[in-house]
Amino acid sequence: MNNISLFSVVNAIILTCLAIITIYPILYITSVSFSDTAAVLQGRVALFPVGFNLDAYAQVLKDARIPRAYMNTIYYTALGTTINLLFTAIAAYPLSRAGFFGRRFFMVAIILTMFLNPGIIPNYLIVQELGMIDTVWALVLPNAIWTFELIILKSFYENMSEGLREAAVVDGASEYRILFQIMIPLSKPALASIGLFYFMGHWNSFFIPLIYLNDSTMYPLQVVLRDMLIFSESSNNTNLVDASALAPQSMKNATIVLAMIPVLLIYPFAQKYFAKGVMLGSEKG
Repeated sequence: MNNISLFSVVNAIILTCLAIITIYPILYITSVSFSDTAAVLQGRVALFPVGFNLDAYAQVLKDARIPRAYMNTIYYTALGTTINLLFTAIAAYPLSRAGFFGRRFFMVAIILTMFLNPGIIPNYLIVQELGMIDTVWALVLPNAIWTFELIILKSFYENMSEGLREAAVVDGASEYRILFQIMIPLSKPALASIGLFYFMGHWNSFFIPLIYLNDSTMYPLQVVLRDMLIFSESSNNTNLVDASALAPQSMKNATIVLAMIPVLLIYPFAQKYFAKGVMLGSEKG
């Protein structure tokens, strides 16, 4: 007990409070989704389900929008993450080479994009002129490379042994072969790290699909959740019988839980890559 410092006690208290603040909304949403509609409307659900049932999930899965939106999100996320990783790996390699002509200029121009944003209207006009409205390409191509992830992978390349590349050059390997057969295979930890960030970004993407997609059959899950939320708020003036029949809160929370499942399944196995990804970009400038 004598080895426990005041800092450790304060740190433990703060982290415990943060954990409670973070976990409670998830528990509440899950409890509401599994609770009886009457208990939800009466406000009797706090931490654990009241009147446990799966009616909300059955109702949600009957809605044709949910399975379709779920598959759309999986497709957008898989395609977007693949394009992100490929383009980022290719772009980071020349920027990591000290002898690359214009390296400093390109890095300054890339970093400026983190601080200077042209805005929504110019981006929309470009996407419209390219004929990508109401297509999956509007969601994945304009954001094919994220600046912070590019810097992380560039730093990882710079920290790799120069001897590997020199040996490959002596053996007559081209830059393409060095990149795809040496650099990328050895960069799996960094690619896994930034891939998780890309995955989370695409899976939780809401604003971009809302702007570029007009066809409701192409909506991802997050946009459908928004529509359900609007429906829930617009139904506040209905009587108790109508609200009980619709159960908007239970349905909405059941959809949120379904949307969280892939992230909750992946994160425990990928947590170390999140921590490593935060540190990679700070190892070398």
